[in-house]
Amino acid sequence: MTVPTKAKEIKRHWNLVDLKDQILGRAATQIAYKLMGKSKPYYVSNLDCGDYVVVINAKEVNVTGRKRTSKMYQNYSGYPGGLKEINFSELQKKDPLRIINEAVAGMLPKNKIRSLLLKRLYVFSDENHPYKEKLK
Repeated sequence: MTVPTKAKEIKRHWNLVDLKDQILGRAATQIAYKLMGKSKPYYVSNLDCGDYVVVINAKEVNVTGRKRTSKMYQNYSGYPGGLKEINFSELQKKDPLRIINEAVAGMLPKNKIRSLLLKRLYVFSDENHPYKEKLK
């Protein structure tokens, strides 16, 4: 008989992901996999079973092909003429954290648990972060 997983049985671990010279999509799938907790034997889709993920060197992530100039990120204010677009290379200089957050959020399930999962994602543009003691 299979015993269902209870919320108090879930154990969370801290994971460090270094994005230096890694491909955006491949790294985002690994991060989403750890946030959801799919590697754990007691994973269930209706509970938040995942771990904490600390991402460093977000400004040094790469993309393949022509995506550096052709991949566009959009923001719409809701007003007429309020659509703003910025490509990958400009956004990487301006706000590299948004690139990682949007890539990972797109790979998580589109339900109420998504916001809980994203709260455990900590992205930093360089190697400095305040979670060094928790990662040991």
